[in-house]
Amino acid sequence: MIEYLKKGADEAETGEADRKVRQTVESILEDVTERGDEAVRELSEKFDKWSPESFRLSDAEIANLIDSLPEEVLADIDFAQAQIRNFAEAQLASMKEIEIETLPGVKLGHKHIPVGSVGCYIPGGRYPMVASAHMSVLTAKVAGVGRVIACTPPLNGVAPAATIAAMAKAGADEIYLLGGVQAVAAMALGTDAIAPVDMLVGPGNAFVAEAKRQLYGKVGIDLFAGPTETLVIADDTVDAEICAVDLLGQAEHGPTSPAILLTTSKRIASSIEDEIERQLQTLPTADIARVSWRDHGQVILCDTDEEMLSEADRIASEHVQVMTANPRWFLENMRNYGALFLGPRTNVAYGDKVIGTNHTLPTKMAARYTGGLWVGKFLKTCTYQEVLTDEASAMVGEYCSRLCAIENFAGHKEQADIRVRRYGGKNAA
Repeated sequence: MIEYLKKGADEAETGEADRKVRQTVESILEDVTERGDEAVRELSEKFDKWSPESFRLSDAEIANLIDSLPEEVLADIDFAQAQIRNFAEAQLASMKEIEIETLPGVKLGHKHIPVGSVGCYIPGGRYPMVASAHMSVLTAKVAGVGRVIACTPPLNGVAPAATIAAMAKAGADEIYLLGGVQAVAAMALGTDAIAPVDMLVGPGNAFVAEAKRQLYGKVGIDLFAGPTETLVIADDTVDAEICAVDLLGQAEHGPTSPAILLTTSKRIASSIEDEIERQLQTLPTADIARVSWRDHGQVILCDTDEEMLSEADRIASEHVQVMTANPRWFLENMRNYGALFLGPRTNVAYGDKVIGTNHTLPTKMAARYTGGLWVGKFLKTCTYQEVLTDEASAMVGEYCSRLCAIENFAGHKEQADIRVRRYGGKNAA
């Protein structure tokens, strides 16, 4: 039996806030479309109190920011990027181009073609997301994208040096100190100062996510992302302390970030609230994590692993931390998740920052139909065909002609018929 000991807010409670975000973003995108750089500058002044002579950082400015950082910070960035590059390169190597002869004289194939240009949004604010530079810029470059630009907001009028260093080391071709919807709009729509891109990637707040949603179709996007989500699956092999750490470690992202405990342990389920409260007393980000847990935290008690599996697939969480006697059973059987973190020795923070997998992942149950950002997202798998012999063209043409007739496509049928007549020899009509 499944017991819902603590439930979070439902969609109806968040609907009004979502409507206001949609309306705000729509007006900003219209403004940037109509007024370009002028609108971008006004919006940057309004939201970030930032209006430099140029939003694009020069090579000298980038170099000075990198030089301002301690060697240990630069070494840590290098280490993280090495892990992410290694995994992205391995993923790329797994993607084979193919060409096969499906019939005598008929060749079919596909090629992987990198997207021409990509705009990467790197969040700032309370949490300057250095790791997002690795995940987006670096992965795009491994895929072979020719032009990768990146935007991040200033922090109280100052460039976030570590974020800029990560962008540069990842291979960004252009770096802009520009944040919010205005940055996403400028990259997607283009202005006199910023040439438009073909694709937008990267996480952001609700306004940035909504801007990507509204711009989808004009440009490609990585995925539709909402607030960070985490699901902890635990049994009696672990304790409430480590479960609470992993829940609060993601709840601190924002006040609307769902954190869910799914457990077969009555011991953990009965003590998790007290343990979370204990940790909140000393957690520096407790002001956010407390609200997130209060409004969106859940505790679900199950009798069996099978029940936990069913619930986990229903929830389809962005991050799933599995701490059970046999975590790989969930790897073998679970279908809906953004990323799995197996066993107590790993955790979501490893994936977010350094271990090598990508941290841009599906939220709001999108894990039912998509995975997260990876090197393949920056590649277009494009098919081609080649008919090499007269006999093959005439043979396929006869089938095609009859199938077109069924559908009443006369023009399509003639495309086939002319080849039957020209290449069919004695079989020609």
